Amino acid sequence: MEIIKTVSQLRKFLEDKKDIGCVPTMGNIHDGHLSLVSLAKTKAATVVTTIFINRLQFNQSDDFDRYPRTMEEDFKRLESIGNNVVFCPNELEIYPEGQKYFIDPPRIAKKLEGRFRPGHFRGVCTVVMKLFNVVQPRIAVFGKKDYQQLAIIKGLVEQFSLPITIVSAETVRAKSGLALSSRNRHLSIEELKEAPRLRQAMKNISSAIEAGDRNFVAMEYAAGELLARHGWKVDYVVVRTQAGLHKPTDGDNELVILGAASLGSTRLIDDLEVIGPKSS
Repeated sequence: MEIIKTVSQLRKFLEDKKDIGCVPTMGNIHDGHLSLVSLAKTKAATVVTTIFINRLQFNQSDDFDRYPRTMEEDFKRLESIGNNVVFCPNELEIYPEGQKYFIDPPRIAKKLEGRFRPGHFRGVCTVVMKLFNVVQPRIAVFGKKDYQQLAIIKGLVEQFSLPITIVSAETVRAKSGLALSSRNRHLSIEELKEAPRLRQAMKNISSAIEAGDRNFVAMEYAAGELLARHGWKVDYVVVRTQAGLHKPTDGDNELVILGAASLGSTRLIDDLEVIGPKSS
């Protein structure tokens, strides 16, 4: 496995490669990331996994400082599944003069996660565009756990006519149902036991929708109340359309439940796609 730290070295290595896949990460590689790489390997001859902790997408400096750095272990895990290239630049390599040009995402980026993390998707879109320009992939793989991010990246590729296919990967979960995340390591033993309740609150909504219930506001309120009773600080649990993440109207039946809430100092996000009965 090649480990490359500069843009010039990566471009030189890739100059004769014609079928490239990209898996952008911020490191602290877990089984969820490895599933993205494995999926990319089925769709591209050369897979470049990027590891870069992007300061621009953190709206609080302590979150940036707190993000786990496990580079040597990351290399071992990626090599064990046959990843081809790791691109792991330092901050000066990506932002040598400080970033003065930014990608300004659409209004959806200011809602849901964007409401609680101002500027987050501006930072995500900017670094993803830079990484795409460096790697020049034919396909790129993103997980569904960051559902809003996935939707925004798909829009970015479409709006800028990038010759890249965005591949969506299913969320990998622990046996408890908890979505794998780098943030999970901050949970205490008791919080780890409680954490699957976010998924359960979403399943309650999913079951109601599948049974024909369209009172989304009541469902959202009940889910938030359930979590709050068990010590969660709830940012949102909402039902949206899979396409566009809009509030559903009578004709919408391809839906997604999105949630974000904190246990102690650890903020967790999750989502659950659901197909409701078609309106008659």
